[in-house]
Amino acid sequence: MTNSNDFVIIDDDAINNTLCRKIIEKTFPNAEIADFTDPQEGFDHIARKYANTTGDEKTILLLDISMPVMNAWEFLEGFEQLGGNIKDRVKVHILSSSVNKQDMLRAQANKYVEYYLIKPLTKESIRLIVHVLNKRLGVA
Repeated sequence: MTNSNDFVIIDDDAINNTLCRKIIEKTFPNAEIADFTDPQEGFDHIARKYANTTGDEKTILLLDISMPVMNAWEFLEGFEQLGGNIKDRVKVHILSSSVNKQDMLRAQANKYVEYYLIKPLTKESIRLIVHVLNKRLGVA
């Protein structure tokens, strides 16, 4: 597991959030998970929680693309304005049902997006994300 056990899920679909939560809990039983169906609430949570924190701990954010109020692209525009410590700590992963090539290319072009995952989240995909993050951090 990474230096941190934090995961944030932002998706307007409560059922998907519950599914993601269960998969993360089964894969990483000690994980701290926050989920939001309102993307603005999720954004505010990240801005508050990580504003005054430092360290090597990373948080994995699973972000849906198509949501009312604030879609992923608007979220990422706001994310870019946050402090460097927040952007260093929170690792954004798009989790979407969209197989639209334009969405995938747009996510790939965004420097804050680590991966583009197709729903549903699986144990294998969350393990892969954590494994790659650990490898980058030099964590066994």
